[in-house]
Order: sequence, then C-alpha cells, then structure tokens
Amino acid sequence: MIELVDYGFGPGAQARVAEARLPGRDGALAALETFYYALNSKDLETLVAGWADDELVQLNNPIGGILRSREAVRDLYARVFAGTLNVQVTFGDAATYWLGDSVVFAGREVGTYRHPELGEQPLRIRTTRIFRYAGTWQQIHHHGSIDDADALARYQSAIRS
Repeated sequence: MIELVDYGFGPGAQARVAEARLPGRDGALAALETFYYALNSKDLETLVAGWADDELVQLNNPIGGILRSREAVRDLYARVFAGTLNVQVTFGDAATYWLGDSVVFAGREVGTYRHPELGEQPLRIRTTRIFRYAGTWQQIHHHGSIDDADALARYQSAIRS
C-alpha cells in the first residue's frame, strides 16, 4: 500500500521506544516518531538505538556525505548535537510505502536552525527514511538533500563552524 501522510513529527514528538517493538504499522510509526523525538531533543543514545546495528546501514546527507554503519551515524550526530546549532525540524508530506516487514517514508523536513551569528535560519530538506522490522523497527537507510544551493552552503558552513 502507498499513502500520502502529513505526519507532523517534530519538536513535540514523543519517545515511543517500547511501541517500536510492535510489528506492523503502529510499531513503524512509533519508530519514526521516536527518531524525530531524538533528533529534536538531541538525544544521541535514543537516536542511535533506532538504527540497525549493521555495517551496511547507510546515511546520505548534506553534512556527512555517504556514511555506513551505526557507529558512523553516531559519530555524525554526536558532532551535530555537540555544536552550537539548535536544529528543529518537522517531518511530513510523506509518500509512505508499506512493504510488510519494511517501510519507506519519503517526504520533507521543514524547520529551522539557530546560528549564534546568523540567528534563526530556515531549513528545508527532502528526506527518505527506510525502516525494517526484525523484532523491533529500526532505520536502515536515510537520504536527505537540500535543493537551494545557497541554503545548503550556509547550513554546511554553520554545522562545521
């Protein structure tokens, strides 16, 4: 089944770790919401636990490029969370592909980051997240990209400073 859903998982998202163990739709949505809770709350341990422990899980994004392994995911988000930026995004407008023991969420992250010198800056990221079920729902792939070249350059510079 394919459906279009505006999830609205953002700064108000909840940690639903126990529910992410449920098979099916409810568990997958709990895992997705838990990711956005962890991202917006800078909860590194919860965020990393939501990724499968496999050397070939992959994160492709404007900050880290192509990274493989849960440890590489940890290292990237540890750097982002330790920095001075306060990234807040909400996930929605997602085509959702339900595939039995896996699901693809392809949508948008819309929000802001606060830079000490530039102030609050808009953030718009096209994003795809893939989860699989193996006793719990865990993320196995993420691809995020920023279309606006100037916005991308500002965001990369802000993260690296």
